[in-house]
Amino acid sequence: MRYLPHTPDDIKEMLATVGVGSLDDLFKMIPPDSRRQRPLDLPGPLTEWELSEKVEGLAANGGGDWKVFVGAGSQPHHVPVLVPYLAGRSEFLTSYTPYQPEMSQGTLQAIFEFQTLISRLVGLPVTNASMYDGSTAMAESALMAQRVTKRRAVVVSSLVHPHWREVLSTYLAPMEDVEIVTLPAGADGRTDFAPLKSVDKPAVLLMQSPNFLGVVEELSKAAEAIHAAGGLLAAGFSEAYALGLLKTPGSLGADIVFGEGQSLGLGQGFGGPTLGLMSTKMEYVRQFPGRLAGRTTDKNGKRGFVLTLSTREQHIRRSKAVSNICSNAGHCALTAAMFMASIGGTGFRQMAQVNLDRAEYLKAELLKAGFKPLCPSPTFNEFALVAPSGFAQKHEALKGKKIMAGLSLEKWYPQFKDAWLFGATETKTKADIDAFIAEVK
Repeated sequence: MRYLPHTPDDIKEMLATVGVGSLDDLFKMIPPDSRRQRPLDLPGPLTEWELSEKVEGLAANGGGDWKVFVGAGSQPHHVPVLVPYLAGRSEFLTSYTPYQPEMSQGTLQAIFEFQTLISRLVGLPVTNASMYDGSTAMAESALMAQRVTKRRAVVVSSLVHPHWREVLSTYLAPMEDVEIVTLPAGADGRTDFAPLKSVDKPAVLLMQSPNFLGVVEELSKAAEAIHAAGGLLAAGFSEAYALGLLKTPGSLGADIVFGEGQSLGLGQGFGGPTLGLMSTKMEYVRQFPGRLAGRTTDKNGKRGFVLTLSTREQHIRRSKAVSNICSNAGHCALTAAMFMASIGGTGFRQMAQVNLDRAEYLKAELLKAGFKPLCPSPTFNEFALVAPSGFAQKHEALKGKKIMAGLSLEKWYPQFKDAWLFGATETKTKADIDAFIAEVK
């Protein structure tokens, strides 16, 4: 596509149509002191070949050829080539939110298929048309639980992703009489539920499994503990592939499930765009944020899709809205649905097993190289180890060889001194891991 589609004659005709003499006249209503008074400092024009060379040079600095042995909330995965091809078709890529939804049957069906696939993945019957990302889905889960229980105290595990907990604090900061209680990590790398007994009327317990250390939490025990206190369990995940092997959060007692869908066919893209997932039980659907697409039949008995429920303020009065979510990651959700449909349930489970196998091989080799386990609990495709003396210097040196050798945990967990988070997905071959281990040794 050429990016200068309008000729001077085209521009002149358009200005005449709207009744102004120049492009500057379009901005007369903006006060002069609010306008930029000097030209932008942009480089001069380039030929097509010069531009291609420049962009390729920028891409080479983007870390695409690095070997990264950590996820920490964003994981590299292989994506079947048909997914970006289909998702990039113009009827999907340029479509817009269906403000006359019943006229947009294709969009509604895509949303419905996405909802169905996510509900099957997490084990709860109702899924919305997506949230912004995993962190905002968690924050919205806390607000939803407050509405359902009519309580204010929010309990969150310290082993939930640190950035997600920061977003939660930002969401709740303007609210009055809201208490955030953080549960500590136990020696086994799992959440310690004992302090929950001292919390007065908790609305929700927010968990992540696998947690930030990669450890699989005992969600059934979490559900038992919070339900005994009269609150709801909101269980989350940052690595969707884990659900290819683990029991669904819904089957383990979760009332709300939130998560990050980046692993479902979305590239890492320097941190975005990502995809927020959120599901719940049917009994709480009226307090569920976002939009729901449903399937029905028309007066002639033919199948059709409708926007069944939309509790966001873009559709109903603000006083009645349960959320100020005014958009959704629609194209990311479509891509995730295409990805899950393309690999199927069997492929999803097989890829989850490969992720587990690669991570376990990396863990075993690091232990042979002198690392010690931080905790004994089972993990998925990430794990925390205590490094031998001098590894911090080695970590910096390996950056010169384009190897990202884990993530130090001490910044977020001072009690885990000399502990590092490592991970491996199916994108890391045995040769990649062996080369990394050789450098570490």
